[in-house]
Amino acid sequence: MNLLEKKRALKTISMLAFITFFIAMMIRAIVGAYTLTPTSTAEDLQGLPIWEIPLVYMWDYAQHGWICLGFAFVVSGLFAEFIPKPFMLKYMSSRKPIAYVIAMLIAPLFCVCSCTMVPLFSGLIYAGGGIGPALTFLLAAPANNLLADIVTIQVLGWQIALADIIAAGVSAVIIGFIVSKTPWGKRFEQKFQKNQAQTTAIELIEEPLDMRLWSALKFGGYLAKRIIPAFALGLVVVSYVQAFFPAELVKAYLTRSTGVIYSAMLAGPLYTPTLIEVALGKALVNLGMAPAATIAWLMGQPYDIPNMLSTSRIVGWKIVITYGLLAFLAAIFSGLLYGVLTGGF
Repeated sequence: MNLLEKKRALKTISMLAFITFFIAMMIRAIVGAYTLTPTSTAEDLQGLPIWEIPLVYMWDYAQHGWICLGFAFVVSGLFAEFIPKPFMLKYMSSRKPIAYVIAMLIAPLFCVCSCTMVPLFSGLIYAGGGIGPALTFLLAAPANNLLADIVTIQVLGWQIALADIIAAGVSAVIIGFIVSKTPWGKRFEQKFQKNQAQTTAIELIEEPLDMRLWSALKFGGYLAKRIIPAFALGLVVVSYVQAFFPAELVKAYLTRSTGVIYSAMLAGPLYTPTLIEVALGKALVNLGMAPAATIAWLMGQPYDIPNMLSTSRIVGWKIVITYGLLAFLAAIFSGLLYGVLTGGF
């Protein structure tokens, strides 16, 4: 083994050790029931100077949340690097019903919020993907991506997270299928349909493992640089919400069946990145928001105003209004169903 090969082997071992560390820490935290969320209460924060409230809350989060965030960013990079993209495009372009299921299952591997999903959605459309599976992908990824799921489990618990994962996934499939069957959905798909017989064989040269691992970690770092600053800003807002937002308003408007409707109405227009939405939802839960309303709150991302405006430039307003209305109704239905099944009103 020459010097270059030794350096590459050492680099590979170092990166694998780094990846293994976060995986092991996450497993240890789950098995040991270690809390990965802030433990500060409204009473703890209210007694502090106003400038100190966000600092205490963010430090509390940093002490507990670094494990799940580090794990999620590392694994996100691995998925982005090692999931074959030609495979995804091939099956997202399929007219078969299985394409919707594949879109729903692949979407969680992309740890992005809804704003980042719009260009990915555009790429699928222009690559020849059907409007239905592409919409399923667009709607499922922000709500059900790996990072969001991990944080939701740790912040809001397994029961809420599992209900949200199932509701968001099923809703994304149904909405994508319905839109694909509308006259305007069919017209749009025909406009961008490509001849599947015209294919170009591309010989892919696989890079060495050390380069691929480095690319994966770099992508995880890229996600961290994009997400963490906005998340930190969101934690500042959340700290003040938890300290000063009147609990009486939450208990009056975000409980019972009417609270589900109000929560769905609030979550969509009030654009919040995925992790901030989870953290803000936790603050509202601490103030008394009902579990059923929490489900509707978490499902609000697909119909937020900024991203509907962006998506309309690609697919037109008829498709956007259709999927936005269906997503709003799905959020209400899911919240009500959860409330009925669990008594979580």
